[in-house]
Amino acid sequence: MSFPFSAIVEQAQLKTALLLCAVDPSLGGVLIRGDKGSAKSTAARALIDILPLIERVAGCAFNCAPGLPSEHCEICSDANATVLASPVPFITLPLGATEDRVLGTLDLQQALKGAQRIFQPGLLAAAHRGILYIDEVNLLPDHLVDVLLDAAAMGVNSVQREGLSVAHPAWFTLIGTMNLEEGDLRPQLLDRFGLMVEVTAPRDKTLRAEVVRRRIAYEADQAGFAAAWNREQHTFREQLATAQRLLPKVTLGDDLLDLISHLCCEFEVASLRADIVIHKAARALAALAGRSQATPDDVRGAAELALPHRRRRKPFEQPGLDKERLDELMQQARQQNDREVGYDADSEKENSRQDGESEDQQQVFASATAGNAPRIVVDTNSKHSVAGKRNAAIDTPRGRVVRTVPDQNPNSLAIGATLRSAALRVAGDFKVTKHDLHQQIRSGKSANLILFVVDASGSMAAQRRMEAVKGAVLTLLTDAYQQRDQVAVISFRGESAHLLLSPTRSVDLAEQNLRELPTGGRTPLAHALQLALETLDKTNGNDMPPLLVLLSDGKANVALNDGGDPWQETLRFAELLADRGVPALVLDTETGYLRLGRARQLANALGAECLTLEELSAENLALTIRGCLKSTQAVT
Repeated sequence: MSFPFSAIVEQAQLKTALLLCAVDPSLGGVLIRGDKGSAKSTAARALIDILPLIERVAGCAFNCAPGLPSEHCEICSDANATVLASPVPFITLPLGATEDRVLGTLDLQQALKGAQRIFQPGLLAAAHRGILYIDEVNLLPDHLVDVLLDAAAMGVNSVQREGLSVAHPAWFTLIGTMNLEEGDLRPQLLDRFGLMVEVTAPRDKTLRAEVVRRRIAYEADQAGFAAAWNREQHTFREQLATAQRLLPKVTLGDDLLDLISHLCCEFEVASLRADIVIHKAARALAALAGRSQATPDDVRGAAELALPHRRRRKPFEQPGLDKERLDELMQQARQQNDREVGYDADSEKENSRQDGESEDQQQVFASATAGNAPRIVVDTNSKHSVAGKRNAAIDTPRGRVVRTVPDQNPNSLAIGATLRSAALRVAGDFKVTKHDLHQQIRSGKSANLILFVVDASGSMAAQRRMEAVKGAVLTLLTDAYQQRDQVAVISFRGESAHLLLSPTRSVDLAEQNLRELPTGGRTPLAHALQLALETLDKTNGNDMPPLLVLLSDGKANVALNDGGDPWQETLRFAELLADRGVPALVLDTETGYLRLGRARQLANALGAECLTLEELSAENLALTIRGCLKSTQAVT
């Protein structure tokens, strides 16, 4: 039993977005972003209990609308089929689902009985006319994202595999939740979500206490707690049913359509889908309010939900919408159409303009201008299963099937090849044995764990050099973001090194940690490489090949042991990293006419590429970082 939708404390914008998707499923769904424990999943799952029932044929696996059967649905094609009022489907897409489970596949049980090829519907068929829910959607593997993009764009799921050619309707509302700490979504999938909501836990102690009070009461007696909210739940159901009936009658004037286009242009939104979504959401807001005419306030409310994730952003700029700018544009529209009289718009416009100028002048990330992000390929000659875009990987658990091979103990059964082997081996009496089994070999892309080790010592403290270092890190972080890598950050200064950021897919967090990186003191380079080894040891089981990126001038002067030689200790740890086959890149930050060349010596000990900051800033730079992984000593 789900937590009652009406019992959720506050979160008005989140509730509104979910209700809009219920009123008009063609909006495309809602993306819910926020911190852990902020009721994202609770709200999404609670929606199903207040949705009006839909009609469907009993036993239909495709969720066909009565009178509109899929050509592959034998049940709905029966004139005597029983039509029932059923809850709206709410299907959860697991992150580890296979393509066969999502798309559908050959019914193996029927095939083994010698029957003709029969299609077994997948999750997309089950979600038709309903909700497809993905928790932590930003962690969804790329091959499943591609599947969703195709179905969401066409409203049809096409399956071409195992000798099958099947297409069936797949219209669904996509609801996804995510925590930005684990990284962002691919732009193509992000744009498919009609609306987006940022969710935060209440900061008011009274509200937090009420959240806890209701949750404890729900866990103690779910049925009793739900019964206590029946009246509020019924009110929501009636409101949704009324709004769904009213929606086709709601109109939105050409003046408001012009306003929508103006807002999208002013916020530099490239996707035309934004205009369409705002138009639909504004009408849905009017329908929820029981009105047959959309208003400027409806347009403003829709824009708050449809624009934040679509406006053009710079790398690492946080998503969001300048509400003061939105108010200014709305006021300009009201003034132009004489819809408000006596409103001191000039004063507010000037204040808003000044505020906007002051925001634009703030420097979020103090760094020198760098070139395009380098294209780095990490060649480790190994197999890894974490999805990404940087490196080609063969024989991965996910990805497209490139071939099949005989295997008596397959972990990914190639159904078509198995059945064909049995059919060709025995004439007449069809029987599958272990000798017929085949394994699918998949090809995909894997991600990397990029460990930044950044020198913040006194030898690096000159402002221009530190700005150059931060600029270099920014270019590499941009590349890591585009390739869906994990990143971790170690800085060293004074007497020791510190892990500023544990491995995460959120490169925004890495940028935030480096933004105000303090500098000065001595150079404990040996400490930093020792901590890098320890960090990689702890992440040994994450199936992501590491890449060490060291930014330093190499002037080590802090020993690990009393009386030790800082430089020799540094070289020893560099050799340990090289022995483990850790691919590395050294950025030499030394400047001046006389240079010691310690960074290049360190790169040689690491078996690493060595570049200057000037070389990194060159446009169209392509690097291939090769690691000599050893079968018994490799970190990964």
